[in-house]
Amino acid sequence: MSKVDPGLRDEIIASIPNLRAFAISLSGSVDRADDLVQETLLRAFANISSFRPGTNLPAWLFTILRNLFRSEYRKRRREVPDSDGHFAATLTSNPDQNTHLDFEDFRTALDKLPSDQREALILVGASGFSYEEAADICHCAVGTIKSRVNRARRRLGEILAIEDATDFGPDKATRAVLAAG
Repeated sequence: MSKVDPGLRDEIIASIPNLRAFAISLSGSVDRADDLVQETLLRAFANISSFRPGTNLPAWLFTILRNLFRSEYRKRRREVPDSDGHFAATLTSNPDQNTHLDFEDFRTALDKLPSDQREALILVGASGFSYEEAADICHCAVGTIKSRVNRARRRLGEILAIEDATDFGPDKATRAVLAAG
């Protein structure tokens, strides 16, 4: 492995939280996501000579991660572990807080989106990439990314039964109690 410029190394390290969040959104598993991020970093450092200084390092890292996930997905798609969900049901616990329930509802809704829409939404909405950067990462046109993000947002709203901004925050019963107090 060639020696890595300290500034470049620091930029790679600063990208880890966003890489991890993206990996979790792709894999649905924190442990699997951590493995993906670790493998991404190993490949990035091993191939650092192929990175062109002055280009978008986070986009390069996200592309490596995405390609790793896709490659592993293709290898594993024939596997159908726990198809009846019996084992998975033994690993769940009931959440104690409404925010956790809301987050689980969101995760479930996010998982119902087609993978290309979910990926575009996470890149633009959660990871902060521009439409252009997301298009580069996904190897498609900017208009395609915009369309995927729009369809993903609209579909999430439908799945979560969000009609307008008042659906965010406390539920109607809590708002009534707060208004009375």
